[in-house]
Amino acid sequence: MIVTCLAVALYLAATLLLGLSLRRQEGTRNRGWLPLAVLGIVFHGEIHATAWRQAGAPDMHFFAALSLSALGMAALTSLFAMRGRMAALGVIVYPLAALFALLYSLHGHSRPAAMDWQLQLHAWCALLAYATLAIAALLAVLLWLQERTLRRREFHRWLRILPPLTELETLLFRTIAVGFLLLTATLLTGALFVHDLFAQHLAHKTVLSILSWLVFGILMFGRWRYGWRGRTAAAMALGAMLFLFLAFFGSQFVYDFILKRG
Repeated sequence: MIVTCLAVALYLAATLLLGLSLRRQEGTRNRGWLPLAVLGIVFHGEIHATAWRQAGAPDMHFFAALSLSALGMAALTSLFAMRGRMAALGVIVYPLAALFALLYSLHGHSRPAAMDWQLQLHAWCALLAYATLAIAALLAVLLWLQERTLRRREFHRWLRILPPLTELETLLFRTIAVGFLLLTATLLTGALFVHDLFAQHLAHKTVLSILSWLVFGILMFGRWRYGWRGRTAAAMALGAMLFLFLAFFGSQFVYDFILKRG
């Protein structure tokens, strides 16, 4: 629990310092918050590494999956910030990572099911895909808000902490491209290594994941062929992410807590 408290404290301290830097318009210049965030990520990872060592296998149940996804989101956010892009995401992502790390520690670690390396590869691809595309969903929300505000000629102070619209849009589609590749790897490893992919307890998860993959694929094709952007891109990205959220966590919640088969 000490490691969890350290991770939570570091995440929240990083969020506070980042918020102050953004308020002073220093988000890309003053990065004193970044080492705190990186340390928070290290301690967050240690929570799962310790549980993995004790159980002899990775825990992929509901709260563990939430926490691991938030850990991936925090790592991606810090990577973006190191490159001087979208530091503002940390104000949203780091508190979420702190919350989910705390929930995982308080809920208790479930006894993990035995998984061979093929299933572990599938599970890690899925978590990385979700974390990457969750960041893309946040970028889509910011893109939609920015475009909506500019269309109404409302120049709020918070707009100054965001990159120009075209740069934000480029970052969104690059993030979607990486997440789409990871989601493709998830579906391929599932088809190869999960023998009962369309069994009763996995069918809805598989169908929703495929729907998400199709929507993201159509969006990327539309961007390349027809130049889709702005509200259209944001709406499709959020719709695809909704399918993915239901596939990953909606079905996992039902399976672990309602059917109690986790």
